[in-house]
Amino acid sequence: MASNIGNEKNVNPVLRISQLDALELNKALEQLMWSQFTNCFHGFKPGVLAHFEPEVKAFLCLILWRFTVYSKNATVGQAILNIQYKNNLSQTEKYQPLSKHQKLWYLIFTVGGRWLEERCYDLFSNRQQQSFCKIKSYISFVAGLLKLCGLLNFLIFLRKGTFATLTERILGIRSVFCKPQSVRQVGFEYMNRELLWHGFAEFLIYLLPLINVQKLKLKITSWCLPIGGLSNSENTLAGHSRECSLCGEWPTMPHTIGCPHVFCYYCIKSNYLFDMYFTCPKCGSEVHTLQPLKYKIEMAELH
Repeated sequence: MASNIGNEKNVNPVLRISQLDALELNKALEQLMWSQFTNCFHGFKPGVLAHFEPEVKAFLCLILWRFTVYSKNATVGQAILNIQYKNNLSQTEKYQPLSKHQKLWYLIFTVGGRWLEERCYDLFSNRQQQSFCKIKSYISFVAGLLKLCGLLNFLIFLRKGTFATLTERILGIRSVFCKPQSVRQVGFEYMNRELLWHGFAEFLIYLLPLINVQKLKLKITSWCLPIGGLSNSENTLAGHSRECSLCGEWPTMPHTIGCPHVFCYYCIKSNYLFDMYFTCPKCGSEVHTLQPLKYKIEMAELH
């Protein structure tokens, strides 16, 4: 019997991070429930739930409390992490479930306190009478005092590792493990894949700026659309001066680079300044000389 109690003592303590994770999971679940519930009223008039939002949230939390803390002595976040509440007021070291009074007060402190704070804020926010102002100041003072006590409780929790919230300390309920924790088997296959992928991504980030993407694209375009048998005569040049080989529009201040194609001055100049090894996207010729198109050839298109 003594050995069982000793084993139970070794099992009961819960890591601080596990208790904080359980609280975060509870908050995430409440937000998820509220978002799913509001989606049901997506087609209704906007603001239909605004006047009853505190009551609706309290009702949803009441349902959640009924099927978690009341029936299983654990919140949803605790159930996921193999944690449940223990009645710390009992004198025995064995596990004792929460009493009905503790569960009821837990509901009042968590759900009722939140509803009272939200509803009182709505009731007294627009009242200007002296009596209402006094009540509002008292409520604000009590809320601030509770938050200060919650901060002190959190500091004590970081020191001792018990009672993560002020409600747990007041009611005397403690988080314990449901089952003995076994040694975790860590698999490194996923970690190895992540390390390999991150290393490959960093290599690409370092390599991509060194690649002239524009020149590569123009080279591939010249391979896919080869143009052969073009002469450098003026007649051929005049035949290809209908549009700029880069922008596809009528060439403005037409210039050539030594091949049978024509470019706008600003198009070819900007590309050549960006890449001194610029080649023609049509035939792949490099820039030899940047010369303006002859007047008689330029006017040949107008006739």
